[in-house]
Amino acid sequence: MLVRSGAARQALRARQLLPSSGSLPSLPCTLSKLERPLGETRPLVTLAPEARPGKRKSFRALSGFERNLATALEERRFDDIPFEGLPGGMTFRQPPIYELRPWNTTPLVPADRPAYPPRQRINPSGIPGDLDEMLAIFEACVHVGRLDRASLVLKRLGNMQALPPHKFMELHNRYLEGRLAQIEADAKNNGHLAEKVHSWFETEICDQRLPYTPLTVAYMLKISLLTSSGAKLKTYLERYMSVLPQDSATEALDLGDVLTDDDLAAIAENCPSLSLSQEVLAPAETEDAATTTIAEKFAADRESQSAPKSLPEVLATPQKGTGLEALKSTLALFYELPPGADVAALPLEQRREFQSRLERDVLEAALQKWREDNESLASMGLNPQISAPSLSSKLYQWHQALERRIAEEQAKVEASETVPKKSAEDLDRCLYGPLLLQGSATRLAAATIISILSLLSLHGADKGVAASLAVQQVAKVAEEDIRFQIAEKTKKLPKHQAELQKRKARRLIRVKGNGSLKTTDKKQLGVATLPPATTGEMAPAITENTRWPTAIRAKVGALLLTAMMETAKIMVVRDHPVTKEKVHQLQPAFSHAMQLRKGKKVGIIQANPELVEILKREPRAELLARHLPMLVEPEPWTKFDKGGFLECQSPLIRLKNHEIEQKIYAEAAIERGDMEQMMRGLDVLGKTAWRINRKVFDVMLTVWNEGIAFANIPALHPNIPIPPEPDSSDDPMKKRIWMRQVKAIQNEKSGMHSVRCFMNFQLEIARAFIDQTFYFPHNLDFRGRAYPLPPYLNHMGADHMRGMLLFAKGKPLGENGLRWLKIHLANVYGYDKASLDDREKFADDNLANIMDSASNPLGGKRWWLQGEDPWQCLATCFELAAALQSPDPTQFVSHLPVHQDGTCNGLQHYAALGGDTWGAQQVNLIPGEKPADVYSAVAQLVQEMVTKDAAAGNEFAKALDGKITRKVVKQTVMTNVYGVTFVGAKRQVQKQLDALYPNLESQTGCSTSILSSYMATKIFAALGTMFSGAYAIQSWLGEIGDRVCRAITPEQLNRIEAEATGESKKKFTDAELNNTFRNTIVWTTPLRMPVVQPYRKSGTRVVPTCLQDLALQVSDRDDPVNRRKQLQAFPPNFIHSLDASHMMLSALECHELGLTFAAVHDSFWTHAADVDKMSKVIRESFIRIHSEDVIGRLKCEFEARYKGALYRAKILSSSPVGAMIIKHRRIHKMTSLEELLQEKRRQELLASSDPDEVKKGQEMVTPASLFEKYATPDALVSQYDPEELQQAEADEEASSNAGEDGMSEEEDSLTMDTASEEADAGMNVRDFSRVDDIKNVNYFEQELDKNKKIKRGNSKKSGALNTIPVWLPLTFPDIPKKGNFDVRQLKESKYFFS
Repeated sequence: MLVRSGAARQALRARQLLPSSGSLPSLPCTLSKLERPLGETRPLVTLAPEARPGKRKSFRALSGFERNLATALEERRFDDIPFEGLPGGMTFRQPPIYELRPWNTTPLVPADRPAYPPRQRINPSGIPGDLDEMLAIFEACVHVGRLDRASLVLKRLGNMQALPPHKFMELHNRYLEGRLAQIEADAKNNGHLAEKVHSWFETEICDQRLPYTPLTVAYMLKISLLTSSGAKLKTYLERYMSVLPQDSATEALDLGDVLTDDDLAAIAENCPSLSLSQEVLAPAETEDAATTTIAEKFAADRESQSAPKSLPEVLATPQKGTGLEALKSTLALFYELPPGADVAALPLEQRREFQSRLERDVLEAALQKWREDNESLASMGLNPQISAPSLSSKLYQWHQALERRIAEEQAKVEASETVPKKSAEDLDRCLYGPLLLQGSATRLAAATIISILSLLSLHGADKGVAASLAVQQVAKVAEEDIRFQIAEKTKKLPKHQAELQKRKARRLIRVKGNGSLKTTDKKQLGVATLPPATTGEMAPAITENTRWPTAIRAKVGALLLTAMMETAKIMVVRDHPVTKEKVHQLQPAFSHAMQLRKGKKVGIIQANPELVEILKREPRAELLARHLPMLVEPEPWTKFDKGGFLECQSPLIRLKNHEIEQKIYAEAAIERGDMEQMMRGLDVLGKTAWRINRKVFDVMLTVWNEGIAFANIPALHPNIPIPPEPDSSDDPMKKRIWMRQVKAIQNEKSGMHSVRCFMNFQLEIARAFIDQTFYFPHNLDFRGRAYPLPPYLNHMGADHMRGMLLFAKGKPLGENGLRWLKIHLANVYGYDKASLDDREKFADDNLANIMDSASNPLGGKRWWLQGEDPWQCLATCFELAAALQSPDPTQFVSHLPVHQDGTCNGLQHYAALGGDTWGAQQVNLIPGEKPADVYSAVAQLVQEMVTKDAAAGNEFAKALDGKITRKVVKQTVMTNVYGVTFVGAKRQVQKQLDALYPNLESQTGCSTSILSSYMATKIFAALGTMFSGAYAIQSWLGEIGDRVCRAITPEQLNRIEAEATGESKKKFTDAELNNTFRNTIVWTTPLRMPVVQPYRKSGTRVVPTCLQDLALQVSDRDDPVNRRKQLQAFPPNFIHSLDASHMMLSALECHELGLTFAAVHDSFWTHAADVDKMSKVIRESFIRIHSEDVIGRLKCEFEARYKGALYRAKILSSSPVGAMIIKHRRIHKMTSLEELLQEKRRQELLASSDPDEVKKGQEMVTPASLFEKYATPDALVSQYDPEELQQAEADEEASSNAGEDGMSEEEDSLTMDTASEEADAGMNVRDFSRVDDIKNVNYFEQELDKNKKIKRGNSKKSGALNTIPVWLPLTFPDIPKKGNFDVRQLKESKYFFS
């Protein structure tokens, strides 16, 4: 750092400040004494001695303090100002972390981004004209030392003026940092580079008037010290010191870690006006390095411990690939430990070291395995290509060939960049070359092989993989690996930087007296008049987290994929057709072909049939090393990408297609402090320690190794008979049905194999973690729901995974705990609809079965296998038997998680929002003696409707009368609240009808597809009757969402006006105006997390690559919204955000109470002894959320968020006001654009503070002013129609199926090729009066007339109202009246969660 008298005081961290006197000035306590008003942009400076470098203190007590002008003023910090003069004993109450914070009336609205600069053509030097591509190439060039090329990128960016000056300056600093690194490598021979840098500073920074920073000056000073001496050095030092900021105060300038103490001494020696500050350096921190390995640590105690018996190996699913072997290589670290050794017993630092090793790279493990297999065969004198029975030994040769091919391509990059006249191939290399050079050929080759084999295993090797998907997957893995390696390198600081960090030295220079250079001196040195330098902390570089742009990612992926197809060979052995001798031939392992899919040509990557046979027996080989449970508590979440794993970066919120808007909102919310409760909730979930249930694992491993079908474990070799092929007949449908059945059997076998492969991974991981205490780091989806990051071993898995997990921490049962353990056994067995007392009695009545299951799970009666969740039932049997056999069952220390599940939790939230007393009773919000069953209630209501329709002669009702069971309706009721569409509900019902009544179609003559459509409408109607208030809320949410999706914000209006009235005079058509509807629906949860729906109509961009032209989706914040998806998803996503808030509040309070807590969405887990406490917490959290006006707050937020927007409404043309507007338009003859801008002007005048302008606005006559003055409530037509959205979905599905061959490979086995028969037959999804018209329509009649009928389905509905569009100020309808249900009744409901 440097201190100069006269430096302007700026917003700096405490470690950057050093006053000129020995004592710190006292800060006044009252705001009235502050030197500057709050309206100015300079924040107060904290000088408290306890402040730490770079850390922002968190005060939970201030988290409820709101800034109503949050978007207008910068944040002021008063953390360290003493509160003097307060009455003695006065304290401030710190609100608990689990309390809801006061509502902030200012919604979080990130600043509107400037329009993305137009994409320009690539120039002759090979520099692209797209901003994102230039940023990615610049960062790559700096990283690999191609700084001449980086300078060309900077010059083009400067010419385009695509970045704000301060952002552009960040890139210049990165460039100077790279040049400094080059010069440091050989300072004596790099004088010419130094001269180039000095010239760059003058011409590209000073002459362009860029706002350089003190870091810029530090780089220039360092370069001068390295390459100059004597008078020249003095000239340079005075030149760069002169450009530091000058003002009236003494200020420390942060120069980063560029200058050493010797450098500062040299500056002071050469510049007499400067002196080195006398600052006592902090003593060096010493760290005791662990000198013993982890294995040695355990070895000391090995003899004193009784080593547990070793586990048998997990029988591997037959395979000849890499996935399982790579996993075992990764897990080999565990097998270095003695049996029974728990890493949790180690000191924290050694545990973190062990965890870091786990998270490190899987590529090294894979390469090591391939190398060992290859060397093993070579040592026996065998050729791996011919003699190897496994694929892994061949992969080493694939890797070697691919590595050479990638290295050749990397060598060609420099030649392509320097050739004067560039071909198309050279220009491509200029684009992807710098990024390709960031990775080593060795690692890129390994990443390519692993990602392709994983993708083929996942999607089916025999079907092939779409080329676009393969290209993106390869590029994604390569990019992640390169980022990971860069992050690893940045941790290894240069020696002098590491030493400086240890000493925590402040490098400061102070000017003697006033000491500033005079203006005349500056002119003599040639100093330009420059903008004030920024002395504040520099923001993170804009290229720091720049992802590879779509086009470059596609080119890199296509290059790697093409190289692999050219180099990977496989030996094919066939019999000679004449001599019958064995013929060996090397063939390409992969090929590229074009196929017709849905009427379009699609590039396909196909595996050689020989490779297909191997990959069919290959588990999915995803990159596993970074996705295992952690052996230490996860890092607390502090930033969007800081938390969870120690080494691997994970986002706080899972983004769909790298959705940028959700990230923008989330980062702004984190900065404002709004995400504190959500992040602390994730920390609570991550702190829960787990262990493997050894008893359950032993049983599971035994049956697994037998290869039989057992519980939810599929058989190793499933035997599913294939029906006989029908004889030739006049009806080709029989042959078609048989082909469908055969394909369904093949799909079932393939699915069972995939499940077994996945379980193979899970068991291997469980076996490795058998003696360990481990943790699951969590993150969020965009709605706020929490998910564990490890994808294989976690508590959200299937029954076998849940049954295999225990809490690492145990608690004595106590009386209530023993009771809850028995109730839990009844729940997992499936006896969960009875009262709690009856469930306890169920366990008591089956004690003999429980003891038998625990003592002899496989050789006994196997009672536990009859349970609904057999593995969890077995785990509970083990726990309960151990407790009952202990001397005092109440003192038995239990580790088993006991679950409390909500009764269709989404409907619980809807019932509370709508105040539905009947619905609340059905979902146990109202106390009752026994638990209510909403599924049975709906089934009964549907049966009554069906009986009534049957009596009226409805043939559908007659076919289904008496067949309505709880099972038929359950899935649709459960998913209805979470947004199941009509088509989805129909499929759910059809699946149940086909399973329960396989002969229904032949008995009734009605297709089950049509019957299930009828049934779905009845289920929806029953739910609407039972939850009338909830359905009113659903409709209201849809209406306000529809208005938002049709709105144009003030910022967008200004942009449209500028384009329409500017030089271009752009004329917007109605279609172009529709494309300006870009407002996605955004709301804030009760825990202040912003939710941004990611549904947009993403554009496509055709990217030419060396493989083929790829049409790739390119998502952007400016894409038009997908209205149908936005509206269909809004109500269920809103409910998801509520249940996520409920779970987080419960987690926070349970943690405060000392309870162990885990959750699977609406299923909350704790120790049996703590269930009563947790149940109380769950009820109180739900009451806290719904005691507030959730819907009213949402409306207020929308009104504030979309203030000043205009939306396109529809008005009945037959209404009086409609007639007046039509008459007005006939007179004035304005376009839609002109009306829009006219209404914008009127709203601006009405909002003016000038009375004359307000009067002008009131006198303006527009369609909107006529509507406001003369409209009646019935004139406005609602544009939200759930049936229309559902019909659009059915039409979309029918259209997509119409151009698809009936036996296409992507055909859904459930839907088949008659997925939308009612749409094909021209009937509305809610119209079931024409049964006779479609009952006997055969397949060929449907096919011949399909296009005509689909067109009819897409046509305008008959009887549609005549409307006219009008631009109106965006307002929202009144909230539906709430019912009489009082959520406080929930306090006494013991079956709310049970």
